[in-house]
Amino acid sequence: MFRKAAVPMVSNGSYLQGQANGKLSSMDSRQPAQEGKVVLKKKVTLLRGISIIIGTIIGAGIFISPKGILKNTGSVGMSLTVWTVCGILSLFGALCYAELGTCIKKSGGHYTYILEAFGPLPAFVRVWVELLIIRPAATAVISLAFGRYILEPFFMQCEIPELAIKLITAVGITLVMVLNSTSVSWSARIQMFLTFCKLVAILIIIVPGVIQLIKGETQHFENAFAGNDASVMGLPLAFYSGMYAYSGWFYLNFVTEEVENPEKNIPLAICISMIIVTVGYVLTNVAYFTTISAGELLLSKAVAVTFAERLMGSFSLAVPVFVALSCFGSMNGGIFAVSRMFFVASREGHLPEILSMIHVRKHTPLPAVIVLHPLTMIMLFNGDLYSLLNFLSFARWLFIGLVVAGLIYLRYKRPDMPRPFKVPLFIPALFSFTCLFMVALSLYSDPVNTGIGFAITLTGIPAYYLFIVWDNKPKWFRKLLGK
Repeated sequence: MFRKAAVPMVSNGSYLQGQANGKLSSMDSRQPAQEGKVVLKKKVTLLRGISIIIGTIIGAGIFISPKGILKNTGSVGMSLTVWTVCGILSLFGALCYAELGTCIKKSGGHYTYILEAFGPLPAFVRVWVELLIIRPAATAVISLAFGRYILEPFFMQCEIPELAIKLITAVGITLVMVLNSTSVSWSARIQMFLTFCKLVAILIIIVPGVIQLIKGETQHFENAFAGNDASVMGLPLAFYSGMYAYSGWFYLNFVTEEVENPEKNIPLAICISMIIVTVGYVLTNVAYFTTISAGELLLSKAVAVTFAERLMGSFSLAVPVFVALSCFGSMNGGIFAVSRMFFVASREGHLPEILSMIHVRKHTPLPAVIVLHPLTMIMLFNGDLYSLLNFLSFARWLFIGLVVAGLIYLRYKRPDMPRPFKVPLFIPALFSFTCLFMVALSLYSDPVNTGIGFAITLTGIPAYYLFIVWDNKPKWFRKLLGK
């Protein structure tokens, strides 16, 4: 936005500038200019859109560690209530993003909507935190789960070596990056297959659980709300765990420009996906409690594996494989979507220009995909990733709350904007309030970790003035930024 307009250019015959007409997209434009440039093709159908959302939401969490919610709520009944409420709240947020995706037909998700509503500074801070910390760390964490569970059947009698996990994880990350750099179609097809595997994995748990209920195995639901009382300190952490498990409903909005008939397919894909995921999550947790008591669940390192061992015998070996495939699908969907955020931010002048280039033959934003690889590898082999995600989980919900508040602001700022899909005003109001309330409570209940996350987020402000606003940069500095 603050750099000079990009000139049409081809580099080594392989990449073409994302804006070949020499102009950046206007903030008021409802659809990026298409004439005279190589573009990302519209290859995301309704079914592929559903697979992107479901395939990204359902990761390792529902299979491995639903105990975070149980621990912070104190009872079976309250934990199931939180799972249900988090699903409804996520649906509300998804509906808000459906409205934004149908009236602002540009890719980029959170970044694009904050840019439209509140301007370049908060949008830059959002993409800055996503590029440096959130996406590399999130990808590394989910890929570590992939590495651990793909090796689980080979190390049944002993502990898996950490180096082996990290090496197979590095291979998995590289494979996802190559896949997303090579073909949009193949990435989408594999995502559809992995989504099918995730749903099969959930059914493997739900069906035996329903059979257990029919047999009368309901002893763990008696006095469901009895137990440790949920504290004011614990509830926001329980909701954080629940909302994190559902996070991913916003990823289709990152690829809006590649969705066929977005006015129809974005709202449909979001609604269908969230209903399937919410019902699946709640029934999966009900199935766990038909076989595992609350105390046993809290002691289990991998709830789905414990459940399978109790009911399925030797077939339980299949569960780690399905969990690994589930993690791989989350990795693939996240990289596919977030690379488009970097592509759009570069196109708007907030990231180095090379990230807005598209491969001429493959029609993939190859540089925007590849930039994540070294950062993710650094996260993988360096430090405590889980605490890093805790530092920045508040930032994710802070900016999502800001995006949905921006929807309300745009209703008044630009009332004449075409809105093919429109949600009742109470939905964005309730969702944005909930997000900001969770952020405020987390600052109170865990001031150290959230304070560190807040400080890391604030580094985006001086970075904005250094990289974007400062005009008199030395030549070497401009060359480094690709300008």
